[in-house]
Amino acid sequence: MSRKPTLAQRIRYQFDNLMSAGTPAMIGMLAALSLAVIFLAAAVVSMAGFNQEGESGSLSFGEAAWASLMRTLDSGTMGGDTGSGFRLVMLFVTLGGVFVVSTLIGVLGAGVEGKLEELRKGRSLVLESNHTIILGWSTQVFTIIPELIIANQNQKRPVIVVLADRDKVEMEDEIRSRIPDSGNTRIICRSGSPVDPTDIDLASPHSSRAIIVLPPEEGDADSVVIKTILAITNNPNRRPEPYNIVTQMADQRNLEVVKMIGVHDNVHAILVGELIARITAQTSRQSGLSVVYSELLDFGGDEIYFKDEPALAGKTYSDALHAYPDSTVIGLVKNDTPTLSPKMDTRIEAGDRLIAISADDDTIVLGGPGASAIQAASLRAGSPPSPARPESALLIGWNASAGTIVNELEGYVVQGSRLSVVASPNQQPDIDRVCQGLTRQQLTFHPGDTTDRALLDTLGVADYDHVIVLADTSLPIQDADARTLVTLLHMRDMAERDETPFSIVSEMLDMRNRQLAESARVDDFIVSDHLISLMLAQLSENGALYDVFTDLFDPEGVEIYLKPAADYVTLGQPVNFYTLVEAARQRGETALGYRLLHEARDPSANYGVHTNPRKSDAVTLKNGDKLIVLAEE
Repeated sequence: MSRKPTLAQRIRYQFDNLMSAGTPAMIGMLAALSLAVIFLAAAVVSMAGFNQEGESGSLSFGEAAWASLMRTLDSGTMGGDTGSGFRLVMLFVTLGGVFVVSTLIGVLGAGVEGKLEELRKGRSLVLESNHTIILGWSTQVFTIIPELIIANQNQKRPVIVVLADRDKVEMEDEIRSRIPDSGNTRIICRSGSPVDPTDIDLASPHSSRAIIVLPPEEGDADSVVIKTILAITNNPNRRPEPYNIVTQMADQRNLEVVKMIGVHDNVHAILVGELIARITAQTSRQSGLSVVYSELLDFGGDEIYFKDEPALAGKTYSDALHAYPDSTVIGLVKNDTPTLSPKMDTRIEAGDRLIAISADDDTIVLGGPGASAIQAASLRAGSPPSPARPESALLIGWNASAGTIVNELEGYVVQGSRLSVVASPNQQPDIDRVCQGLTRQQLTFHPGDTTDRALLDTLGVADYDHVIVLADTSLPIQDADARTLVTLLHMRDMAERDETPFSIVSEMLDMRNRQLAESARVDDFIVSDHLISLMLAQLSENGALYDVFTDLFDPEGVEIYLKPAADYVTLGQPVNFYTLVEAARQRGETALGYRLLHEARDPSANYGVHTNPRKSDAVTLKNGDKLIVLAEE
């Protein structure tokens, strides 16, 4: 038989329940006790007629309550009290103030401090709309945010919200140290899990214009990205309109999953490994190509835009090439399908859109002299291309992208080419598996340390046409880049000892290390996270570019090539860009710009790459300069 609880037990139980209700309940209890002391003292003073000595009459209840309140807040007030009865009551009030009111003030202070700590943790709801959200945290943040800042320069009160499973203040400090000038863009950080729908709601995704999902740098990145997309698209509070989500995937098999869960939304996923490997393979054979890609993808210079131009309806793509003095037409969109550098006689119909490179969408304006400005005397008649010869490539290092690079090279080179691979001995099984289907390239494997100078000296580096140095992605980013830098310095020394020209393409993981590697005089750097981050930023602003990028980086069809300018125009005399566009047009190609050899080592001159120059501006091209074109080969 249970015993009946005592009164003390009941009081203690109720007190525990009150304490568990948190700071507001404690404040309410202490405030009630304080008021009880004040009103009780006021009642005694007014009813008993107590007053200070020398004061006639008794205090009213209101005056007595005010006197009691002053003594609870400041114990020194009672020092001047007179009259035994009044003094005794006020002593009681003062003691109550010391024990009760001071406790109330302490609880209030603790409550304010707790609320400030909660705000510091970044758990409050973001009350914004039409903002861009970045879910997750990696070094890509420091490329994406500056790009969005540039893109937002013409926007009114733009906002970027970063939500990641990190401390809010730490994120703010890192962003502030790496990106000191945010322009007119406000950057808001919130702490939370990118895979938790409740935490994601803190960033107000339902009122956002774009969401960028970044994979973690460790673990199963694709699974985390898929869970994050699910947390957005399957949120019970989701909006009826489709979300604009951009992200990246490492495994092609997961792309189908992303398409399936994003069927009702605009979800664009970039396949990272294959894309970077393809760019690396292309760049190894064309010095300066990585700079061209960076120039087209960042917001710092000219970007790719879509343009409705009813005035060109009925004309051909060939006519459109000379129609814009400050913009470069590179393709057409027909029936929502973009085609880069279509056939020159392709008819432009009502509803078609032009794809153009321009400083901004409002700078794509018809005008100028057009085809009449072409300097016909400078054009060179098309000559048959020289027969391709076997090539030799040296691949130093091996990672997840290496297999795609090898297969991409297989598609470019001719029979009789050779490929040498330097990598750790334990990677030989993977290398043999990937390379067993090669028919145009003869494989030679050199096991060893990629930073070992003695091993590199035995390879006869000067005998190769192309050298590709890959990062060891099994190491931390800085350690991997440090090893790459050592290898590049060895390559530079070897190149200076031999006058035989060979190109060097290097993969870097951290964009900041590119500056350190400039001393190695490498022809091109492929910073994978940097290029992917540029694409994510572009797609977050304009999702329609996804199909353009897919076409641009697709090995089938047209690609970007840097071809000898001497094949197009007469060297040594000034020619305007109208003439260069015409020279490419006569070969069924679309000119994007040119690269000047004497600026190839100058970062301030964008390594000699000039995309979308004003068509009226003249340039004197010399031997070694290149014309940048979209062509099939």
